[in-house]
Amino acid sequence: MSQEDLASAIRLDRTVVNKIENGLRKVTALELADIALALDARMTQFFEDPTPALVSHRSSQGLDTADSRIDSILASIASDVEFVQSLEVNELTFNDLPASRTPPTTIKDAEDLARHARELMNLPLDEPINDLVDSVSRLGLLAFSEDIGPDTADAGTILLRHGGACLVNSHAKVGRRRLALAHELGHYLIADEYTIDWRVDNHSDQSVPLESRLDFFARALLLPGKAVTALWDEFSSAGDARSAAIRIASKFRVDMATLARRLRELGVVDGDAAAQIRIARTTHADMIDFGLHVPIEELTGTSIPRIYALAVLRLVREERISRERALDLMRGTFPEADLPDVRQRRADEIWNFVA
Repeated sequence: MSQEDLASAIRLDRTVVNKIENGLRKVTALELADIALALDARMTQFFEDPTPALVSHRSSQGLDTADSRIDSILASIASDVEFVQSLEVNELTFNDLPASRTPPTTIKDAEDLARHARELMNLPLDEPINDLVDSVSRLGLLAFSEDIGPDTADAGTILLRHGGACLVNSHAKVGRRRLALAHELGHYLIADEYTIDWRVDNHSDQSVPLESRLDFFARALLLPGKAVTALWDEFSSAGDARSAAIRIASKFRVDMATLARRLRELGVVDGDAAAQIRIARTTHADMIDFGLHVPIEELTGTSIPRIYALAVLRLVREERISRERALDLMRGTFPEADLPDVRQRRADEIWNFVA
């Protein structure tokens, strides 16, 4: 929004907005309320210290660089999470990661990092990760989602004072969303302060080597090599390559493109077979033939991590935030009728005491 646009929205002259921005004119409470409304922000955000990683990112971008939609949503999420953390709720109290924060410089490093990530999340090294959002939250990475449409970023991550926050574009299908979150976990584990990823799994080692290795990390995390190789040998020996791919992709909840690339880098299939797997689609008949279950959707629409929702609910029950603030923090994912009615509970307690 330009100064002229903001001035028009809050019914002030552009020169007045310029003076406010440059600290040459004070702003009244009513004007600040109008500014917050025009910018779709809470007034409290003007009085909070911004997340250091966000300040660093915006400083590096320069004054003429406009933030994208995912930037603004990620900034809002970071503000919400750090506000809840400032109230010292147990759910969002994270220990420092014991992991090495050195970026992977080789494919082997990326594979080792994927194995180490599973160990940190207390997950078996050869099983599917059924609830990826819950798993990464154990490491302090809170994964949110919102549909920000096609032809935009897949995901972004910001390092907070304690832990980190991630936003995944839920416009993509579930397999791609999980791959995007796995990629963002890689950024988090190596302590990247602020990242926006426009196309995960589409990097070359020559042009963007780190992103390419984090793509490999994401595939290795979701598709552990030994387990996938063993299942491929088992399923392909009993049927064709297509049916084997469908069963493995369903089990590990990945998309076919990710599976094809992983099988190729494991040396399990050649280029022609990988190309055929990439275009394979699971049909209703496949679901019946192979006894597959419809997977639980993850990172669909607008979603928030469970431990974050638990923290907000605790604050409502303890009357440390209002119901209205809780609804705002829940980002439209929680119906007002389901919030704990603390006022009614207190009224009942008073009535019982008097009676």
